[in-house]
Amino acid sequence: MTDLHRRLKPAALCGWLFFGLWANLAFAHDIDQDEALRLAEQGRILPLHALIEDALQRYPGRFLGAELERDDGRYIYELELVTRDRRVVELEYDAVTGRLLDVDIDEDD
Repeated sequence: MTDLHRRLKPAALCGWLFFGLWANLAFAHDIDQDEALRLAEQGRILPLHALIEDALQRYPGRFLGAELERDDGRYIYELELVTRDRRVVELEYDAVTGRLLDVDIDEDD
């Protein structure tokens, strides 16, 4: 290994470590079912069924699925449903407060 490579190797490693830390902070972390159940049982997040009911009252139709993730230190439920007129709606709720944060309606036919 040349002297230049020896000097650059630690710098490259630091760059990758920094990128790894940044990527870890910048992207959401999915929460598995067991952890979600534990958080709900501890009262740290709302039970999913309460937010499904709210979503279906706002957009009557059929519930398709949900995910729980931790994003910027905040637990977020992402719910997906299909309305009676066959539009897919994605809703984001704060899992602690139940506040609706975002709604995305697929307008494509």
